[in-house]
This record gives sequence, structure tokens and C-alpha cells, in this order.
Amino acid sequence: MTGKCYYLATLGAWRRHAHRFANSHFVVLDPKADLAVGQLGAGNSAAGDIGDATPVLILVEADEGGHFVLENDPACEALPHPLAQKSISPAVQSALAAQGVARNATTFDVAEALARVHPLLRHRVF
Repeated sequence: MTGKCYYLATLGAWRRHAHRFANSHFVVLDPKADLAVGQLGAGNSAAGDIGDATPVLILVEADEGGHFVLENDPACEALPHPLAQKSISPAVQSALAAQGVARNATTFDVAEALARVHPLLRHRVF
């Protein structure tokens, strides 16, 4: 069984762990990067030409082991569950400020803001 979680990570971390994901979608947070959004799933590989240190916000669908590896990677920060009324960390808010994410925003707020750029990042329950 797989679950979905949001992470602030680097593109290098995404590349290192992408083989563990059932599916993933991301938004590049570096405004200088040529690639704005990306997706991985079913053999599709994206983000070929931007650097490993580029920050990304990713939505990962993976089994428990895939999420465990991400949560223990220092290049990744797990966001709270989207339906929890818990604010994102100051580091995440700072990284997402250019996308219109306000202080004390929740992960649901982040998902809604970034869905304007990549609609598949919107939180869904079904």
C-alpha cells in the first residue's frame, strides 16, 4: 500500500530516491531554472539539465519504506500531513515565499498555492 506525502528537498535527493517512488510530482523552487515542473512515474524521467542542489517541493507516492528513506535524508524535510492544522517550518516557508506561501501556512495551503503551477500537487482524498 502506498501513501502520499509532501517534502522540501533538493533535486539531487529526488534523483537518488526516485526509483523507490510509485509516482512523484515536483515544482522547482529556483526561479532561474528552465524546468518549472516535473513528474516521474511509469518510466518517465524528468529534470535532466538542472543541478542537484536545486530546491524542489515534491509530492511523493510511495510505500512506507520509500517515505522512511526520505524522512531520514538530511536533504529532505517532510511537511506535516495536509489535513493537520500544523504550520510548515520556517525553512519551508522561506523556500516557498516566492510562490505566495504566507507565514504560518499549513501543508494544505502550500498544496493549493503550488497547484497553480502544477495542478497535480493539489491535495486529494479518494
